[in-house]
Amino acid sequence: MEKPALLIIDMQNDFVLEGKPLKVAGAREVIPKIQAVLSEFRKRSLPVFHVLRVHRQDGSDVEIIRQDLFRNHPFAVAGTPGAAVIDELSPVPGEYVLEKTRMSAFIGTELDLMLRTLGVTTLFVCGIQTPNCIRTTVFDGIAYNYPVMLIDDATGASSGEVHRANVRDIQNIGVRIVKTAEIPGILS
Repeated sequence: MEKPALLIIDMQNDFVLEGKPLKVAGAREVIPKIQAVLSEFRKRSLPVFHVLRVHRQDGSDVEIIRQDLFRNHPFAVAGTPGAAVIDELSPVPGEYVLEKTRMSAFIGTELDLMLRTLGVTTLFVCGIQTPNCIRTTVFDGIAYNYPVMLIDDATGASSGEVHRANVRDIQNIGVRIVKTAEIPGILS
C-alpha cells in the first residue's frame, strides 16, 4: 500500500450527541473504534480528513429531501457548535477539515484534488451513517478509482440491521471490509 488516507465522516455534535434531532443511534458506540484508527494514522503521520456536513443558516444549500426537516430542526449550521467535530475526535494541526453539503464527501468539494495532490492511493472510511454519507462516499471513491476499505466496526447507522445490509452491498461492489484491529497490520 503506497499512501493511505483516513476519511472520518460526519462525526459532529448534531449527529452524535444525545438530544439532537439527527442523532444517529449507532454513533456513540463507534467513537472508541474511530479513536483507535485515528491513533494509528496519527502515529504514522498519514493524511486524515474530518469530513463534515455544514449548511448555510438559511438552509439554501440543503438537499431537497431534507429541506422540511431543516426548516423544523436546523442541523449542522455553519459556525454553530452542532456543526463541530465531537470533542473525542477533535482534529489536530496537520489534519484536514473538509466541509460538504451533500452525502458524498466528493460532491462539490475539493476532496479528489487534495487526495491526488497528497499522493493518496487508498482510502479508509469510517464514521456515520452507513446507508447515506458512508455509502455515497465509498461508491464515489470507487468511481474516482481509489481502492476503498470500509472500517466496519468504526462505522455506525441507525440500527445494526441497516448497517449490516449496507455493508453487504458495499462489499458486493468490491470494497474491502476491515475491522479496527486489522488496521495496524494493514498500515505496516
